[in-house]
Amino acid sequence: MKYAIFAHGGKQYLAEEGARIEVDRMPLEVGKPVEFQEILLVSDGKKTEVGSPFVPGAKVQGTVVEHPNGKKIIVFKYRPKQRYRRTKGQRRRLTAISIETVGIAGVDEPVPASPRKPASKPAAKPPAKPPAKPPAKRPSAKRGAAKPAGQARKPAGKPKSTRAKKK
Repeated sequence: MKYAIFAHGGKQYLAEEGARIEVDRMPLEVGKPVEFQEILLVSDGKKTEVGSPFVPGAKVQGTVVEHPNGKKIIVFKYRPKQRYRRTKGQRRRLTAISIETVGIAGVDEPVPASPRKPASKPAAKPPAKPPAKPPAKRPSAKRGAAKPAGQARKPAGKPKSTRAKKK
C-alpha cells in the first residue's frame, strides 16, 4: 500500500492510491489533473522516506472529481440577561480529489539522496585562558571616618514637627 503525507493550504493530508480526499477549494475544473509536490513523507509499504522538510522528487497525482460544500457550521452568539442572540452559519468550500499515483522520482527509480555534509568532528578548541583576577576590594568606610572634601553630607530633610497630631 503506497501512501504519502503532503502539505496544501497550510494543512496536511494523508493520500493513499485509489482514495478520495477533500481539500480546500482549488480553482480547477472537474476532470483536470492535480499534482502536489510538497510531500512530507512517502511510503511504499516496505520503505519509508521522511523529508526535511520535503522529500525530493516525490509527487502525489490525482484528478478533480467535484467541488462539494462541507458540513454546515452554526455559530450562535448569546449574552445572558441582555436579550442578545445572533445566529450565523457557513459551509466550507471543498474540492474532492481522487488520488491516482503516489511516487518518488519516477516509477522504479531510487530516491536521490539529499546532499548532506559528512559528519565531522568539531575543530579542537584552543586551551582556555585562566580567568582574570577580580579587582581588589576597596576597604569599607568605617563610621566616623573622614570623607573626602568633595563629598559632604546630604542635607537633612524636613524637621519633624513636635506637635501631636489630632485624632
